[in-house]
Amino acid sequence: MVTRKKFASKPEWLLARKGKIGGSDAAAVLGLNPYKNNVEFWNEMVGITKPRDISNEPYVIYGTKAEEHIRAIFALDHPEYKVEYFGDNMLLNDKYPFAHASLDGELTELETGRKGIFECKTSELFGSMHKEKWDGEHIPDNYYIQVLHYLMVTEYEFVELRAQIKSVWNKSIRLITKDYHIERADVEEDIEIIKRSEREFMELVKKRKKPALILPEI
Repeated sequence: MVTRKKFASKPEWLLARKGKIGGSDAAAVLGLNPYKNNVEFWNEMVGITKPRDISNEPYVIYGTKAEEHIRAIFALDHPEYKVEYFGDNMLLNDKYPFAHASLDGELTELETGRKGIFECKTSELFGSMHKEKWDGEHIPDNYYIQVLHYLMVTEYEFVELRAQIKSVWNKSIRLITKDYHIERADVEEDIEIIKRSEREFMELVKKRKKPALILPEI
């Protein structure tokens, strides 16, 4: 059963996340988070280290403040959806007590009633390697894993990810908006991999047994 837990404040919400795998953590479990490996995340989960506070980083502040506006514009661009946002809350699924989902928005397809996930990403391009991550039809691996984690927890049917990609050149700002649609039916095998990987990781946390380091592909 999927339930929603609401919190009176952001600090309460942050406290409730402790000891559970969230969407941004899921890529670290699989060794595909460019900012944190699986051993570093394990150290945080068992209390050896504390997560780095990035709330005051300019890119985080920008993304947080931009989110509501990007969500509102998405709703204008896609009248086929009812777009909702529930603030400081998390969705929990009793099948996966080790996981939670805190969404940027929730969608209802008006014609069918199907439920979906809205995810918002803001990214500033700093070089050709960064640009390559957003080229083509695929989203970066860590964001792909994040939304599949959300599909696992919520049991919703689809994802709409809107990315606002920003570049600055000679004081001129260029914004590119890209929408990515993912159907649950097309990614069931990948969701199963995430389920298995997260369960195995949490068993290692319970046993305080450090996992083998997963090195990124070169």
